[in-house]
Amino acid sequence: MDETTKKIAESFECGYTLFEKGSRPELVDQAYKAALARGKEDGFYPAIICLDEYAVDWLEEVAGDEYDRDEIIRGCKDNGKDILKERLEEYTEEFEDGEWEDFIGEETEGEVLHKFSGYISFDDGMLESDTLLLEIPVKNPWEIIGYLPMGGWNECPMPEEMIAVCKYWYEKYKAVPAVFTHDVMEFYAPFGLNNMDSIEAATEHYAFCPDRIDQGTLTYKVSELAAGLAESDVWYFWWD
Repeated sequence: MDETTKKIAESFECGYTLFEKGSRPELVDQAYKAALARGKEDGFYPAIICLDEYAVDWLEEVAGDEYDRDEIIRGCKDNGKDILKERLEEYTEEFEDGEWEDFIGEETEGEVLHKFSGYISFDDGMLESDTLLLEIPVKNPWEIIGYLPMGGWNECPMPEEMIAVCKYWYEKYKAVPAVFTHDVMEFYAPFGLNNMDSIEAATEHYAFCPDRIDQGTLTYKVSELAAGLAESDVWYFWWD
């Protein structure tokens, strides 16, 4: 473990496991699920952070003296649904008659996700960078955002919005924030959509991350994402 990785790992003040760059990604996936089960008894929620160069810069800034993770956790509100509604209205306010129905689309097929991918290299399929599996000592999964306050740039929600949305999605779908890179976030949703409507879920995903449809589908339709979400237990978000 190099000194930068060690410094960042220790800054979280919790248990962790290091998976070195070039390791097999399935080892991380397996370790995460084992830690999630164990954390229910031991009082933590696991989270995976890929330490690429951009994430290292971000985390070193977050670990500064002025950052107060407890403040973000205490400030979490029950307004995640309202945040997503406001974001959706912003992204669709210029739609004209008929454009909303066209954007929803018709029943189709979609990509089904069962494995995390944010930390995988496109070159060789192995871990892109050193990756930490953290055992974050929080009572609720949305409080992970206090330790990993991603957001606040481009279309990515602010950390204060992010934590509220994560709370809303856990209460609605039992989905937990699981994987973080500098521009990717993945959720683990072991109950899928928890019997909720797939179009509604896909619309919320678009509000959270427009690129999930604008750059992550073939048809650029909500229906394609919805079809994939209906069978998935991993949710993927990428902000360009």
